[in-house]
Amino acid sequence: MADHNNISFGTDGFRGVISENFTYANVRKITQGLSDFIAYKYMRISDKPSIVVGYDRRFMSEKFAISVAEVLAANGLSVTVSDSVVPTPAISHMTYKKHVIGIMITASHNKHFYNGIKFKEAGRSAPPSFTAELESYVSKASPSAEVDFKPQFKSFNKKYVAYLKSKFKIEDILKKIKGPVVVDFMHGTGAEVLSDIFNSKRVITINSEKDPLFGGIAPEPIEKNMAELIKTVKAKKAALGIAFDGDSDRFAMVDEKGNYLSPCQIAPILLDYLLEKNKLKGKVVQAVSMGYLTKRIVNQFNEKSSAHKLLLEEVPVGFKYIAEKMISEDVAFGVEESGGYSWKGNIPERDGILTGLLMMQILADSKKKMSEVYQDIEKKYGKSYFLRSDFKIQKAVTNKHSFAVKLRKKFPKVILSQKIKKTLTIDGLKIMLANDNWVLMRPSGTEPLLRIYAETGSFKDTKKLIEFAAKMVNAK
Repeated sequence: MADHNNISFGTDGFRGVISENFTYANVRKITQGLSDFIAYKYMRISDKPSIVVGYDRRFMSEKFAISVAEVLAANGLSVTVSDSVVPTPAISHMTYKKHVIGIMITASHNKHFYNGIKFKEAGRSAPPSFTAELESYVSKASPSAEVDFKPQFKSFNKKYVAYLKSKFKIEDILKKIKGPVVVDFMHGTGAEVLSDIFNSKRVITINSEKDPLFGGIAPEPIEKNMAELIKTVKAKKAALGIAFDGDSDRFAMVDEKGNYLSPCQIAPILLDYLLEKNKLKGKVVQAVSMGYLTKRIVNQFNEKSSAHKLLLEEVPVGFKYIAEKMISEDVAFGVEESGGYSWKGNIPERDGILTGLLMMQILADSKKKMSEVYQDIEKKYGKSYFLRSDFKIQKAVTNKHSFAVKLRKKFPKVILSQKIKKTLTIDGLKIMLANDNWVLMRPSGTEPLLRIYAETGSFKDTKKLIEFAAKMVNAK
């Protein structure tokens, strides 16, 4: 029998099925654990951080947010709740100044029957060290008695909108684009800034209304969920179609023909433009599940530049690992495979709406069609065909590194007529082959699921690589 009171933190906070393990009791226990953690970490009252709490459009998210605030207030902490639904990047933005911790009630891209809690500090997801220590406090927490608490509400969206407008002159950008732009909010929080950011006759919006069922699909902007966006782009002869996930920190897009571009295709468009226009310096950091076009951009840049060199580093899956690098090191650009992007000059956090505005800027400056913009990338750096498939395995993998080391020993030296050039075991097993081709086998860690990612220069070869890897691990 499943233990519905078990609380453990995954890639980005805690997530669970509403009324099963995402309950008021567990939410209050997590919040008490945070309160105890803060009490230990900040001995002096004057040093204790204030807390901001936001929530998405999911069923009862606002009530869960207020329950969080009640526990914090009972522990003598200063807490403010958003006066409306808010995108997750807006909460991150509120924590960019010192001594502020953010809590966001959201299950991000998961199906409607999930909800969750994300923790933010210093403008980004709380680092692994934070959540690891917090988890130990949560396990011992006993929530304080309820208090007569009247929440202090405040608009967080106003500051976030001002932040976005300080980065882009949106109406000027739209005037330069040849055709309308379709924005799919997927019934998520991005629609909360529709009237301030996307209020233009040149923008066509879909799925902007609040729907806790998300139209019957998960609010995840991946190709299989973007049929309506593709159909609308074609019907309206739009120049571009963009989409955000349920809490608006992820970005996806289709070109004017309705072709879906994977993150491994979007990232090089962004990086190439930023290096050319913004003259970025520093390191490029990407999740181990990302592709090779960004690497080729870095290599070609270094061949041409004598003034400074770019470094590229791969980190485990989860934007918190990228954000940590952006805070502690000189990072120019960060990207993860699930559609999270950030670059120097912004808060160290993925932001779907900000990325959408940058892509519109790129299209406007290019004076080309989006398909032509990507064709230019292919001509300069080559083709990318990326796929990810999820497979069931016999049991959940509790030690990813041990799994990767054992699996590496099973593989032959040659895969599909290609020699293995290098392997990485920082998050599952990644095998690099000739011509930059690669495959990554990454277990979930919390459920009997194996994710297999691969990228080659052709769809056929990528599919073959995934099928080969699946057979090697007996995945179904």
